[in-house]
Amino acid sequence: MSVLPNCPKCDSSYTYQDGVMSVCPECAHEWNMSQDNDIVDEGVVVKDFNGNTLNDGDTVSVIKDLKVKGSSSVVKVGTKVKNIRLIDSDHNIDCKIDGIGAMKLKSEFVKKV
Repeated sequence: MSVLPNCPKCDSSYTYQDGVMSVCPECAHEWNMSQDNDIVDEGVVVKDFNGNTLNDGDTVSVIKDLKVKGSSSVVKVGTKVKNIRLIDSDHNIDCKIDGIGAMKLKSEFVKKV
């Protein structure tokens, strides 16, 4: 019986193997193990409208008017959003827009500046 390593995210010892992936039941983190047992993390890659890879802290520009749900406000084309944070969700950009406040955006509606 092989010994599985602790979770690289939360250091839980309750990891288990699911096919080629290792899974942590406590934080739901999944990662792939290479043959020499080095951890190869499968990170989320978020790309903008043009296919450029986005990173935390980037500045992006909105490419189309976006209605703000539950409000009569609109985020206009060309609005620059600074210091974005990437999250693992349907709306994968968490940010703060001047004049509107905290929002979540889809990466398909922004371009990297």
